[in-house]
Amino acid sequence: MRLSRITAAFLLAISPFGFGLAGGASAQSGPLKIDITEGVIEPVPLAAPGFIAENAESAQLAEALSAVVVADLVGTQLFREIPKEAHISDVTNVDSPPQYVDWKAINAEILIIGSVLLDEDGSLEVKFRLFDVRAERSLGDGIRFKAGSGIWRRIAHKVADAVYSRVTGETGYFDTRVAFISESGPKDDRTKRLAIMDYDGANLRYLTRGDEIVIAPRFSPDDSQLIFTSYESGSPRVLLMDIETGESRPLVDLQAGEMTFAPRFSPDGKKVIFSLTRSGNTDIYETDIDTRFTRRLTESAAIDTAPSYSEDGNWIAFESDRNGTQQLYIKNLAGGDAQRISRGEGRYGTPVWSPRGDYVAFTNQKGGRFHIGVMRLDGSEERLLSASFLDEGPTWSPNGRVLMFFRETPGERGGPELYSVDLTGRNLRKVVIPLLASDVSGSRFASDPAWGPLRK
Repeated sequence: MRLSRITAAFLLAISPFGFGLAGGASAQSGPLKIDITEGVIEPVPLAAPGFIAENAESAQLAEALSAVVVADLVGTQLFREIPKEAHISDVTNVDSPPQYVDWKAINAEILIIGSVLLDEDGSLEVKFRLFDVRAERSLGDGIRFKAGSGIWRRIAHKVADAVYSRVTGETGYFDTRVAFISESGPKDDRTKRLAIMDYDGANLRYLTRGDEIVIAPRFSPDDSQLIFTSYESGSPRVLLMDIETGESRPLVDLQAGEMTFAPRFSPDGKKVIFSLTRSGNTDIYETDIDTRFTRRLTESAAIDTAPSYSEDGNWIAFESDRNGTQQLYIKNLAGGDAQRISRGEGRYGTPVWSPRGDYVAFTNQKGGRFHIGVMRLDGSEERLLSASFLDEGPTWSPNGRVLMFFRETPGERGGPELYSVDLTGRNLRKVVIPLLASDVSGSRFASDPAWGPLRK
């Protein structure tokens, strides 16, 4: 399967390249198809010789790019790298077929090779190929990227996405961004800034100065906007922000005493769903971004909040205490009553519909502990994937296979940190966010993550 064409303006070109395979083997694009929903998975052994530097200027970048590709793949725990010290063959030409016998001898199942060329003008060319060692075949066409050297990490993520897709048969999630709330300072005087970074913590930048409290950012489907709740005016209010310019505006005009919060974009990016408190009652509303036409979707004496669209935009999931305790509900936007789907012990909140349409993620509180979990749309097959003093705010990877959330530990010096976990619950990982030189406090906490779409 060939990686889809990159349409971002900064990429100059992407194209396939090919060569004849020795021994009559033919190129094939079918994935190896490993099942990533089972609880116990044997990682696929991969060999990844460092990408070839086509000139002296490319050496450092080739090493760094190759390292990011491997880190992406190994971090899923679906792959394990065979140490380079065990390699028998050297790869010196990306256009030559590999010596399969040498890679079989070290029990490699897939082989990743690539090359990097950095020109004097700063332009970058990256080629890569993927091979099924056991079957002695190429997994799809080779791919060539041409771009400015400043986005080399994005190219590395795209290579990893292509490998992941060809081996698992599913879309990757590495070339993505995460918006979150960066928190610094003591608990009683904490500065909260809206921030954005690559999914692996690189390329961090702040979008607000920390003059006001901001929470719950969410990406637009085209990755160009964020919507979030701001307390700049004293009461919560939903704002729309252009990510590139940093300019923001209110989603709806409010009357005295009204509040808006917990927003999310519709799958087509044309509407926003949110909670609105009006005349002392909190219900869920939907607004058309262009026309600003607003309609009410729920009507009860309870608090209805934390709405999330289904993947096709026809349903919503939300939390409500309409039956006395905090539980999860779904509702068809074409009409009809809301249906309760949570049936387990404790309280349920922050439902988020999977982009695949098969699960709803949630936060569960019971027995003095918080959990991140998933359930089917009818409430069946509930699974708790984490447990701690405080786990909250799940957000899906764009392929619906991994969840990110924030975890807080007790104590005066404690604070929230970002974690990820896959649908099996076995690959729990802390998301490391490097400190910037401007971070004089020497520490950072993070909450309210929002995983953006796969970038184009």
